[in-house]
Amino acid sequence: MAIIPLPVFEQDADPSRRDALTLEEQLDKLEAPKTLVVGFGTLKLVGEFKQAGGIKAGCGSKLVARTHRGTELVDLLTTTCSNSGCGKSISRSDMLQYIENSGGKDFPFHTNGRVLRIATAEDLNTMSRMRSTIDKQVKEARLLVEKHRLAMKIVDVEPILGNELLTFYFVSEERVDFRGLVTDLASAHSTRIEMKQVGARDEARLVADYEKCGQHCCCKGFLKVLSPVSMRTAKQQKQTLDPKKISGRCGRLMCCLRYEDQTYRDLKKNLPHKKSRVGTPEGPGIVLDGKILTQLVLVELEHDRRRVAFPLEDLSDPETCPRPWEVNKFVEEEKPKKQRSRKRKVKKKTPSSGGGKVPEAKAGDGSAPKKKKRRRRRRKGKKPGGDSDKG
Repeated sequence: MAIIPLPVFEQDADPSRRDALTLEEQLDKLEAPKTLVVGFGTLKLVGEFKQAGGIKAGCGSKLVARTHRGTELVDLLTTTCSNSGCGKSISRSDMLQYIENSGGKDFPFHTNGRVLRIATAEDLNTMSRMRSTIDKQVKEARLLVEKHRLAMKIVDVEPILGNELLTFYFVSEERVDFRGLVTDLASAHSTRIEMKQVGARDEARLVADYEKCGQHCCCKGFLKVLSPVSMRTAKQQKQTLDPKKISGRCGRLMCCLRYEDQTYRDLKKNLPHKKSRVGTPEGPGIVLDGKILTQLVLVELEHDRRRVAFPLEDLSDPETCPRPWEVNKFVEEEKPKKQRSRKRKVKKKTPSSGGGKVPEAKAGDGSAPKKKKRRRRRRKGKKPGGDSDKG
């Protein structure tokens, strides 16, 4: 069955009369970037190179560049031209700011290079064949190390596309005289040899794969500058001090401990020092401890020795802070006086002047003696008359 192509309408054939452009037409309208930011090498070096021609490649494309080491295969990371059509393009000032924040002078950034062309299938196949011989080259180099009786360990070998340089990475705890080893390696591989000593962290960057968290090792992925991590950082973050739990593949403290180190430092500056005197809503007290992330302060109150945690914003000057126990004491002293005055007012009340009966006086009452005197006076007035009648 013959396949009949769909008809092309006149409006779609004319780009000026069409609402949307095809990908090819959009690419033709884009300007070629003047500089390209690329990543290269086993140690994840970064460079900003000028390009030889009008290369219009997307981020992640494979390119062939001439670097300070020779001709090698590089990865396009981003561009510094906003008209390149790359969605990840950034300005040069932003790129330099990123480099400054990521290590400054220690950041592996290079500018002495040039992008030659977009990598072809032949370039990719050549690089794949060269990388397939790395394990064999490492074994041969280790045999030569044993032959020369050198205190070093070959970790990895890095070839480049142009075969102008072969880099051997090794680990050693002391200085090593490897001049004889370099001569044997140069005669065996017929190229220039470079010996590069690396530390424990760089060794993990070269050979490690996954960490305890299940992610790729940070040093193998995005981390460019491997700064040292101290035990003080782990203590400040309240981490366990067991070396087995806070150490990475390299045997050193994990790099992720320093990701939040600056945040912890800034938050810790807000907390008062231990054993300092502060004011709280419940009175002054002494600081015992503080929680950095929650910004809570554990205070021992002076008046009753209770330990209470207060938010940082509730602390004040210990001289002017409220003292609730003094207010409570004043209230307790005033309360009995009011009750006594009320009782006295009730006792002073007298019955109405009507013909009601006078209530009997109780013992100890002040009005009792007056009532007795009245009765006695009446009785005395009756006695003289009665006696005269009888006589």
